[in-house]
Amino acid sequence: MATTTPTLELRGLSKAFGSVQALSDVDFEVRDGEVMALVGDNGAGKSTLIKCVAGIYPIDSGEVLFDGDPVTIHGPKDAAKLGIEVVYQDLALCDNLDVVQNMFLGREMRDFLNRLREAPMEQRTADTLKSLSVTTISSVRHPVATLSGGQRQSIAVARAVLWNSRVVILDEPTAALGVAQTRQVLELVNRLASQGLAVVLVSHNLHDVFEVANRISVLRLGRVVGVYERAETTQQEIVGAITFGSAAKAEAAE
Repeated sequence: MATTTPTLELRGLSKAFGSVQALSDVDFEVRDGEVMALVGDNGAGKSTLIKCVAGIYPIDSGEVLFDGDPVTIHGPKDAAKLGIEVVYQDLALCDNLDVVQNMFLGREMRDFLNRLREAPMEQRTADTLKSLSVTTISSVRHPVATLSGGQRQSIAVARAVLWNSRVVILDEPTAALGVAQTRQVLELVNRLASQGLAVVLVSHNLHDVFEVANRISVLRLGRVVGVYERAETTQQEIVGAITFGSAAKAEAAE
């Protein structure tokens, strides 16, 4: 069950690149135990919004709150310290490394002689995958190059939650996946929320969104044009908001 105070909240966030206004006065929130979908057409500002939250882009104006308190995110390390993890569409996995090495890439556990602590890293990897009910990976020592698309996505998500994250942002997690692999990833999204994490799902696939989202925020031309309860809306209404800015305008155009 989602909490009443947003885990992550953006108020009046704006971002421009020269003369191009990518985001204008955007309000956005996600709560513990909730899947908040972020949808919009190409160029709507979804990627810019994610990168502002992740600390890749500095915001021009607006306020970021975490657990109700104002915070400043100067870079990805600040976002990580708050517990914000982003799983980008390219996953950022190293094919030549195994599952454990990918999970701890750049954050390896070492002893006082600077030697890798392989056993505890392997155990934490196995425990994290088990906690997320990822059962399709037979060995955490398999090279990532040998895994399927759904398995690779599972590894990227598990890596995000390994570090005590509070907010997990998933950028098009089912893109280019088959039916079975998509089902696997959507079940994983539900498990993240059931464990109390705040999940932001960025997707073009409205079928996937309606499968797992609690609420849906629609971005159009850099502005939020509506926030919808999944149970109280339809795909047609969301398409209208994406295309025309509101369902009413969509009906008028027909």
